[in-house]
Amino acid sequence: MNDNTLSNTIRRQHDVLRGHLEKPMRDLAQQLMPLWGDVDAIDTELNRAMSTCDELPCNLVYVVAPDGHQLSSNVTPEQTDLTARGQDLSMRPYFSAIEPIDGCALSGVYISRTTRRSCVTAVCEIHADNDREQPLLGYLAADFELRDLPQPEVASEDRRVWMQVKGDPAIRGTLFQQTRTHSAMDDRMEEVVDLMTELMTERGIFHGKLHFSSARSTMWLYDDPYRYRVHPIQEILDPNLCLAYPRRPYPEQAIVPADQVRVIFERFARLRSADEIIYLRAASLNTINGIVGLNFSCDGSHYMPFEEFLAKGDAFWFGEAVSCPLPS
Repeated sequence: MNDNTLSNTIRRQHDVLRGHLEKPMRDLAQQLMPLWGDVDAIDTELNRAMSTCDELPCNLVYVVAPDGHQLSSNVTPEQTDLTARGQDLSMRPYFSAIEPIDGCALSGVYISRTTRRSCVTAVCEIHADNDREQPLLGYLAADFELRDLPQPEVASEDRRVWMQVKGDPAIRGTLFQQTRTHSAMDDRMEEVVDLMTELMTERGIFHGKLHFSSARSTMWLYDDPYRYRVHPIQEILDPNLCLAYPRRPYPEQAIVPADQVRVIFERFARLRSADEIIYLRAASLNTINGIVGLNFSCDGSHYMPFEEFLAKGDAFWFGEAVSCPLPS
């Protein structure tokens, strides 16, 4: 999922939530307008709405003056808190940045300081005579926990773009003071590549990661994707490990062609040994989304489509242009 796709997905979900809340918020705002000036009557109406309106499954509702000072109490399903009257909400993100569309707006998602859960705040303008051409009296505001609101299912999309992430500055700062330490996996790399290729093309492993420095592997099984397996070097070097994973056809959903799996792991092996200072600490391949993950000795990480990984020739990775976030 690229940044534009991610933004569009969030925006569509936000619009769905706003559309769901707009009518009940408008209806309640219209009920409050005739009560303006009588704070106790407003509190009573808010309590009624809280207990009877299933379309507003909010955990807090209140009324705010145009200048951001709260007029009503904080009304929740459990209580009416009169001490909230008069507090200044003008600097709250959802209020200071409000730009009502047709009189109603919905905040972005935020984490509640009280419940520590993801929330949104809906805000609706209240005008004299329920006429937007008349003076603004204030705002109706309601806080909702995201889990209580309906959201359509969104198909998962993979972020198939090259991402580079800088790592620990302490590691980058001492990069040229360290050299690669030979690991047990380095001594038997050809055997490791053979076994990983077998497991990923014939034995149902769709995501495999090699931790070169610590000589271990983590694997995710297509038939059981919610749990991962960890194998130390002595298990990775034992071909009997294949018997622990039933034979499975290569997944039709896989983006990576089966004959490219070995090529990718062989490239991992060369990146591991190409340089004594800048070298791979860990590398992974996900055959379903086609993403290669690389973590270098400088603690810089790359996540990139396998096509781009293979398209970068040895000169790119092994020469001066090794694309690792180096210390400045």
